[in-house]
Amino acid sequence: MTALLRYQGALLLRSQRWLAPFVAYAAFVAVGIRPGDPVLDSLGYAAAGLVPLAAWLVRICVTNEPGAARDCAAAAAGPVRVHAAALLTGLAGTLLAGALAAGAALLVCDGAATGPGAAAVAGALVTAVCALTGSAVGALSGRPLVRRRGHGILAAALGSLLALVLAPSPARGAVTALVSGARSGTAEVPLTAVAVALALAAAAGTAACLAAARRG
Repeated sequence: MTALLRYQGALLLRSQRWLAPFVAYAAFVAVGIRPGDPVLDSLGYAAAGLVPLAAWLVRICVTNEPGAARDCAAAAAGPVRVHAAALLTGLAGTLLAGALAAGAALLVCDGAATGPGAAAVAGALVTAVCALTGSAVGALSGRPLVRRRGHGILAAALGSLLALVLAPSPARGAVTALVSGARSGTAEVPLTAVAVALALAAAAGTAACLAAARRG
């Protein structure tokens, strides 16, 4: 799996298709995070942007490989492992972007009310929740479950929106808890949301990988 992850990472970097989602997310963070803002507010804002970023990046990763190369990789390592590596590459890229944004928020925002340690832990967990939720959206809206590009883009956009506004969504719950904590000065640790997001991402990834094994 390590070799497949390196292969998928190299494909993503060489394709330069990661530039658009990363630049869009960087602009989103630059506009919304300002020096002196409450750190929990800023961490929640940065984490919320990871949902569409993850969906976008995962969709890129699962469609990035040329068909012939994908067939060769699937023949050598199995379609499930190849597809799982693509999904994990998208998730890893999202977590990297989220870590950079959270680090910037911790550096420039006001964390006196909560303390930097508590804010960092809560921010890291909410970042993981949003990245996992967005990755689940990307897995369900990408190849092989949704083969038409237009349909996949619409599904990813709608799924990202619903993940941020629907009450049962772990991403919405985690971000809401973080922003509410900024009002009370308490950094809540969203462990339930983490568990739900992990289960959701695992289920979506499993469904996509099994579909890849059946359809190729």
